[in-house]
Amino acid sequence: MSETTTSAEATTETAPVRAGEELDWPKLEAYLREHVDGLEGEFSVLQFPRGSANLTYQVTIGDTRLVVRRPPFGQVAPGAHDMVREYRVLSKLHAQFDRAPRALALCEDVDVIGAPFLVSEYRSGVVIWNEIPETMAHHADAGRAVGLAVAEALADLHDVDPEAVGLADLGRPEGYLERQVGGWLKRWAAVAEDGKEVVAEVGERLRELLPDRASGAIIHNDFKIDNCQFAVDDPDRVASVFDWDMATLGDPLADLGTLLNYWPEEGAQGAIALPGIEKLGLPSKAELVERYAQRRGLDLTREDLLWYEALGCWKTAIIMQQLYMRWVRGESTDPRMGERGGPVASLARRALDLLDGVQPHGRNVS
Repeated sequence: MSETTTSAEATTETAPVRAGEELDWPKLEAYLREHVDGLEGEFSVLQFPRGSANLTYQVTIGDTRLVVRRPPFGQVAPGAHDMVREYRVLSKLHAQFDRAPRALALCEDVDVIGAPFLVSEYRSGVVIWNEIPETMAHHADAGRAVGLAVAEALADLHDVDPEAVGLADLGRPEGYLERQVGGWLKRWAAVAEDGKEVVAEVGERLRELLPDRASGAIIHNDFKIDNCQFAVDDPDRVASVFDWDMATLGDPLADLGTLLNYWPEEGAQGAIALPGIEKLGLPSKAELVERYAQRRGLDLTREDLLWYEALGCWKTAIIMQQLYMRWVRGESTDPRMGERGGPVASLARRALDLLDGVQPHGRNVS
């Protein structure tokens, strides 16, 4: 049995398992062979190293590749890193949203690898980070195509009927936005540091300007380019969407606001949530909103989304602080986490700037 795979065998999206993030491989192998059909052959493991929170591994047994995901080590915020929720979504959603990978197994026995974990199908392709892959270079305006494809994928997700896929009770749409603000304020209180008081200020402003609307779409809750996968030579359609552990029913504009938060804007000041994304040649935020609205048949402008973008920016700041505190507490061996705290205050200030343009109780967009 080979427990790990050498770096020479690693793809651009995988790498040898990071020191300190090894699991109990014999127990994991035994579980997989018992609970996933058709596994025969040698066992090996690589890690998807570029994610920041959940630990995600590519497990190969013979000719079959699987994805195994578990929460990060150490203290986990309430409601975060929910493998049970992710399994539930991925065991059903793929029937009508083919970009969702199919879940194969859920293990809630923490004696296996120390936490509940999810097993899903592996899908080959490319995740776009800070450059357009060479395999797409022959496409004219590949970056623009990628951006519009991401908008279309999000719109298609929001048009899925939750009842039709057995997810009508995934969440409580009524009061979703209010719970988001209150819940993330509590998360901030658990990781707050002196000098970053602006984060709490944003939370109070969001609460004061809370939109008066409710909608029960399936929402991803962390939708961004690097949670999307493309076929290696096709920038025109998102093939897969990953990281569903926060999915729920709620206001779909919160997803769009999160995506806008991660999107580059020419001439904008302040921290960039995804450094390097400005190099991709993506369409503007206005074009992104226009494509999403066209796909769903909505009358929607960028100005309608300022509150939602501020919410996304604020949540990103808190997530980065959570990751940084995981490093401070010694719960992560990933050196990138030690840098996550730097942009927190700048992101919060950007959220405040966005809220300056919000009109209380703006028009209701379905």
